[in-house]
Amino acid sequence: MNLLAILNLVIFAGLLSLLYQLTRVEFYTLSRRVLVGLVAGVVFGTYLKLVFGGNPAVMGETLEWTNVVANGYVSLLRMMIMPLILITMIAAVLKVEEIKTLGKIGGTVVATLMLTTMIAALLGILMATLFGLNADDLVGGAREMARAEVLEGRLDRVGDQSIAELLVSFIPTNIFSDLTQARPMSIIGVVVFGLIFGVAAALVSEEDSEQGVKIRSAVDSLQAIVMKLVHLIIALTPYGVLALMSRVIATSDSQAIYDLIWFVIASYLAIALMFVVHALMIGMLGANIKTYFQKVWPVLTFAFVTRSSAATIPLTIRAQIEELKVPAPIANITASFGATIGQNGCAGIYPAMLAVMVAPTVGVEVDLGFILTLLLFISIGSFGIAGVGGGATNAALVLFFILDFPITIVALLISIEPLIDMARTALNVNGAITTGMITTRVLGDKTAARESTLASAPAQES
Repeated sequence: MNLLAILNLVIFAGLLSLLYQLTRVEFYTLSRRVLVGLVAGVVFGTYLKLVFGGNPAVMGETLEWTNVVANGYVSLLRMMIMPLILITMIAAVLKVEEIKTLGKIGGTVVATLMLTTMIAALLGILMATLFGLNADDLVGGAREMARAEVLEGRLDRVGDQSIAELLVSFIPTNIFSDLTQARPMSIIGVVVFGLIFGVAAALVSEEDSEQGVKIRSAVDSLQAIVMKLVHLIIALTPYGVLALMSRVIATSDSQAIYDLIWFVIASYLAIALMFVVHALMIGMLGANIKTYFQKVWPVLTFAFVTRSSAATIPLTIRAQIEELKVPAPIANITASFGATIGQNGCAGIYPAMLAVMVAPTVGVEVDLGFILTLLLFISIGSFGIAGVGGGATNAALVLFFILDFPITIVALLISIEPLIDMARTALNVNGAITTGMITTRVLGDKTAARESTLASAPAQES
């Protein structure tokens, strides 16, 4: 191995050691350690880019080993997604008094996600209009044109399913296959199976009290083990964020960002405004906005650096249940649905901005009628968008297929996708958590609502 790469890894190991030492200082809660990891990742990544940006050998060897931490942490969280959703959903449904509200929970969650996605789309339209963004102003290179050809093939696949077929795909035909995340609808499939399995277990418990005791005891034990595993993995978040952020900064395309700077700025402004909308919604529930963001900061940070709503599900569920006191059924459904339905950033802001940019180039006037049609198509098209990197591209392809727009612009923006996608993913996750709090209040469960209100109490973190 190159000596310079070894030196870089020694520095990286020193940063990991520093983060570990901070666990012994009471002041550095999990949120603060995550922030330190984020800043350290930015500094280390900038150092790699400036010093070794022209030396791919040293850069490659360094990132190969720092990625052991980055990819290892992400893999651990992905490992927990399906067991966590399945076990916690079954455990939640076993509470007989909550079975009656499952339909209301699902309906309220979906309605809220679609509403916030439409609001996000409006903000995207607003920003694209205010900045005067137009697809004619973008010039594509060979890389983007090649990507356009690939997207043409993907367009055929995403346009194959009708709405009716999409709804049917929510029902799993092979739960073991869905537990391996073999298809885009796997997460919702596991949620549906967990709901049905939980209802069946509850009915057996009602019919045979002796069996009921055994069932509840077994499920409670499994849930306790799964949650302990989640806690162990979440404790590694600062180290994972350090490694992930180092990679993001070191491998970023500065020239592409400069060429499309106005689109980047408009996108971030739209995302920031949607965060404000979420904050206003949370404030209207009587919650303390500052305390709320203190509690969800580690979750949003992880979503930011991984660009994966799906991988963030364990953190999203844990934050809702343990930090925000959202009832388990609501937390599970919002986290799971929020990763595949109504993503505010990827399925709301991004496709809306692209549609407004393309419309004038194909002779479509951006008037009230077009905007209303666009909002309807965006809300429908947001169903089934996988919560992983590239989800926004799929959302744009679905919308463009419906509108019969050319997809070249989607390929033109591919070079800056990672930069914008980080913030979009954090917004997606925050939208899911906000939906969980809104659903808790709307359902009228006084106990749950009282617990979910953050009042003005300071955050208690490990």
